Parts: sequence; structure tokens; C-alpha cells
Amino acid sequence: MNFPAPSSPAVRLMDAAARVAERVGDDGDRVVRLDDEGLLGLLSETAEARKALELIVAAASAEVAKRSARDLGYGGLAQRKGLRTGTALVQQITGLGRADVIRAVETGAELAPTAPTSGGGGSDDTTSAQPPEWLRLLRAALTSGRVSQAQFTAIRIGLGEPPVERYPEVDADFLPHAWARAVDMLLDEAGDLPVEELRNQARVARDRLDPVGVSLRFEERFAARSFRTWTDESGQRHGRIVFDDEAAAFVDALLQAALRPRRGPRFVDADAGTKTDAEADDERSNEQLQYDTLVAVLRTGAHADPQQAFGDRQPGVRILLEAAAISSAEEPGEMVVRGVGHLEDGGAALPGGVIEARLCDAGAVPVVWGADGRPLDVGRELRLFNRKQRIAIAARDGGCMWPSCSAPISQCEYHHVEHWWSDQGRTDVDDGIALCRNCHLRLHNQRWRISRHRDAGTDADTYWLHSPPDAATGEVQEPVRLRTKSPTRFQAA
Repeated sequence: MNFPAPSSPAVRLMDAAARVAERVGDDGDRVVRLDDEGLLGLLSETAEARKALELIVAAASAEVAKRSARDLGYGGLAQRKGLRTGTALVQQITGLGRADVIRAVETGAELAPTAPTSGGGGSDDTTSAQPPEWLRLLRAALTSGRVSQAQFTAIRIGLGEPPVERYPEVDADFLPHAWARAVDMLLDEAGDLPVEELRNQARVARDRLDPVGVSLRFEERFAARSFRTWTDESGQRHGRIVFDDEAAAFVDALLQAALRPRRGPRFVDADAGTKTDAEADDERSNEQLQYDTLVAVLRTGAHADPQQAFGDRQPGVRILLEAAAISSAEEPGEMVVRGVGHLEDGGAALPGGVIEARLCDAGAVPVVWGADGRPLDVGRELRLFNRKQRIAIAARDGGCMWPSCSAPISQCEYHHVEHWWSDQGRTDVDDGIALCRNCHLRLHNQRWRISRHRDAGTDADTYWLHSPPDAATGEVQEPVRLRTKSPTRFQAA
């Protein structure tokens, strides 16, 4: 009798299901009686079971699609069951949506064994086509249960494949190796990021490695820009906007500036904070506030006084650009951006032509790094980080550094790793870290702590988040390393 390997999805499914059954038992109300750790453990084990089950469903769905191929005609599996396509057959059996079935089929096809290819030495001379290292790493993470199907798809689609043919002057192994390094980094970060943010970071990595593709993709999305309105049967007017990249960044910045008072935390403790009278009286949702803001901008016009619509902060888009990407043009006084820039909020890439236009329109703020790679220290002379220091920290951190938080840098405050008052901390860039207001308050109110350590191997600073002792047991969890969200963490092509 043949038994599956210990790491096979079937074995992992049975093991995880057994642990779930042990926690839940036959009592339907047992879940609500679990303590906090037991409840979180149950969710973790069901997630493991689901990952294994998704693999089995993906393999079966891909095989159904293969046996229902169009070229099989009426002899195909789906046709014999009275359905036109394999996707429809899987939908009927599983009850899944069409998009979920398509994703499962694509994942199953990714993991299907590769047919051997002839080596040219006769019928017995065949070799199995080996996937590139970056794809092997990604597939291994899925089959081992390290990532879910949704996380696998987010990285696979967001990162795409290395466009080696686009760079004939570059060594053929450079991009595949760089892709493998990016996959390795994204897999490390996958456990701390929502799937949507993981997909975004995969796109950031792709844009760092494929600067020519940034311009091509920008032009495609620019060509797809559109605005459409229609009236439904009840007379309600609707609109649909498809933004190009630059316009989307501007609208995001505009709304961030206009809605900034609404960006604070949703306090769960009545004593944790209070709202102003204006906030308490404003019953509009964030969606309604965004609508009112856009209509107000349209009404006041493109040259409105910024204080009239946005208070004391004018919206603007900040772009992070490495100096090495700028070179002098043939004409005196002109410059050419040969690389790509990245939006400070989110890290999305913009092509060189757009950045050149913005440099002419708005100028630049240089961030100068010292010989030791640590910029702009001012010690204890100032309590708050100055403007240039905040720009430097923003370029280094790329957003809120709290694990699993995806708040952009425009929503962040700057925390002293060693508290300025109680620990006599310094107002230096090395001792500052970006945290959104919600996470910043959580850190202080719940007595979390961040420490900074020097990595002896790389001489780089690492930051670690320390949880407070458990209120019931006094136990302290292992610290969690905080990872930068900056697009510069990926190697630029």
C-alpha cells in the first residue's frame, strides 16, 4: 500500500482537521467557551486545514479543466455532464464563484508536473523541464503550506515574470536571480501583510526590477483612463472613474489632506480619547466626506485657495527618487530621469518622464546621507523631528512599521525609539520610527516597546517590537522584527 509523503496536502489536511476536531468536539457551543489563546489556536489550525484543502481543490479543478478541454468536443468531461466548460462543472460541484474557480484552476495548472522534453538523444533521452528558482521558491511555499492560495496568487500576479528579453544588454541571469531574491523577501513578509498589501508590494518589487516596464504599464493605464456617468431607473446619478497613475496619486493626496481629522483611531475605551464637537456632530461616512470633498474641489476650481478647501495643509504628491537615477541632458541646465520614482505613500512606481515634469513644476528636497549611512542627526537640541528628518525617515520606513499595518507614510507620526523625556532619547533619524497614530497610541497606552540593534554582519540597524507582559501569566513573547515598507528594500535594476 502506498502512503502519501508526510508533507503532502492530504496528510497536512488530516492532521489539521484532527486538531480542529479536538478543540471543537461535538459541542456546537464549545467555540464560544474557548479562552483567547484557544480561539486563536483554532483559527490558526483551520487556516492550515484550508491551505491544504485549497491545494487539493486546485489540483482537482485543473484536472477537470484539462479533461474538459474544448478540443475534446462532446467527449470532454464537462460536455458529458451536460455543461459547456470545466469551470462551470467545478462551479456546480463546489458552489464557488467563477473568479474563485478560475484562480483554483490556474493554481492547479501552476503546480501540475511539467511534461518531459526530448533531449535529442532518442526516445529514452528525456529531461524534465525545471522551473526557474524564483518560481520554484514560490511553488514550494504554496505546497508546504507556508502561504495560502490567495497569497501565492498575489505574489505570482503582482510580481509577474522577469522580462529578460526587454534587457538584451544585461546578463541573462541577473533578472531571474533578482526575482528570486524578491520572492524570498515577499514570502518573509507574507505572514504580516494583508493579501491586498502583499499584492501591492509585489508590484513595487516588479517596478524596481523592471524600470522600462514601468513606462509601458503607465502608458497602458493612461490610455485606459475614463469617466462615465449614468442615471438608474430611480433617477439616481452614478459615476465611474478609471484613473491613470499620476491622477490617482493626486486624488489620494487630496483626500488624505481633506479627511486628515477623520484618520485617527476608533477608540474602544471611552476614556481613551474624545472627539471634537465638530467630529461628534458630523454623521457623514468617510465615503460621503470624500464625495463632498471632490465636489467642493470641482466647484472652487483648480486654483482655489488651499486654506479654503483643506485648512492649513495643501495636498501634494511626494515622490522618492534615488539620485543615481538622474543624469544630465545634452542641453545645459536640463536633467534626464533614467530610472523610476516611487510614491512615498504605497511605493507605486512612476516613469521618468512624469518625474521630470514634476521636478520642473515643484522641485526637489535632497536627503543627504553621511559617510556612515546615517543622515541628519540633531541630538537632543530639538524635541520633535524636523522636516528633513521626517523626509529621511519616510524614505527609509515607507509607511507605518507596525506589523500587519498598511497605513501610508502620510498618516504616520514619528516615534522616539528611546523616549525623549523618560529615557533621555535623542532626536536622531536612527532613533525615529514611523508609526500611524493608531499604532503610536497603542504602543504608549498598552506599554509596547521598540528597540534598535546593530546587525554585526551588515552594520545596519534593525528594529524590534516588544509586547508587554501577559496580564494573566506575566509571560513575555519573543520580539518581532519590524520590516521596512520602503520600495528601496528591493534591488533596483
